Amino acid sequence: MMRTYWRQRNDLVQSAGRHIQRMQKALTQMNIQLANVLSDVSGVTGQAIIKAILGGERDPHRLAAFRNPRVKASEEQIAWSLEGNWKEDLLFVLKQEQDGYEFCEKQMAECDRQLNHYLKQREDRSHGAPLPEEKRKGRRKKKSGNKPQFDLRTGLFRMSGTDLTRVDGIDAMTATTILSEAGWDMSKWVTEDHFVSWLRLCPDNRISGDKVIGKGRLPTNNRVTIALKMAASTLRLCDTYLGAQFRRFRTRLGAPVAIKAMAAKLARLVYRMLCYGMKYVDKGAALYQAQHRQLQIKQLTRKAISLGYQLIRVPAA
Repeated sequence: MMRTYWRQRNDLVQSAGRHIQRMQKALTQMNIQLANVLSDVSGVTGQAIIKAILGGERDPHRLAAFRNPRVKASEEQIAWSLEGNWKEDLLFVLKQEQDGYEFCEKQMAECDRQLNHYLKQREDRSHGAPLPEEKRKGRRKKKSGNKPQFDLRTGLFRMSGTDLTRVDGIDAMTATTILSEAGWDMSKWVTEDHFVSWLRLCPDNRISGDKVIGKGRLPTNNRVTIALKMAASTLRLCDTYLGAQFRRFRTRLGAPVAIKAMAAKLARLVYRMLCYGMKYVDKGAALYQAQHRQLQIKQLTRKAISLGYQLIRVPAA
């Protein structure tokens, strides 16, 4: 049931996005350049202006007065962007797309209610344990227009008994995709390697005579795989242990291979948390860099010995 609700909601999010794109296209054809002053017409200011236009308002300054204080552009800049030609056919298209967008929003709210009800009916596998407080800056203030209108993180913690969002790169939306598609019970996979293989995140090496003679690709439409790859790509700017590891992989292997490798790493962490109740704790980027430095020293030492040399540490100036 959870999979059905979540897939339906994701489909509605995509449909709403298409309606927004077509609204923006209609506005551009009317020479209304809202995209120059607003990042998204689905925001508070954009929706207020569009509804006023559909209500018959044409004065740019009155439309600009709907500006939300958080918008960086001034009312004058917004008014200047609203000097357009109000073609009847394009206004009809705008109204159709606005109605479609509002319908998708209404349907998403219904999906949220059903999903919230479903999560509350599940067995409490957290055994009354408190949800870990979110103290990371990037997670506390992160907002999304597509975020469910209820406490999704608490519901997932109650159902699975662990907080997957503690892993860097995995937010409540990604955790919901994982739990709705793969479930919380990892006994379906004997080991974490089987889980990674099911996700098609394992290497596809062509081996002959104990030698790798070629490497293939493992394309997949698995929603968990896609979600984990998207989560891995966000680690590039994270000042964490996983972030430092991803940046090293990205430098050495290139972005596509690094994303797949880190997605496999995230999959293993998810398996351990759900299967063994492991709690993820970030060790910090500094620790990873120190470990990598020690590894480089060992490799250089072995190489020097094999060539008949000896490494000598030079004190820092």
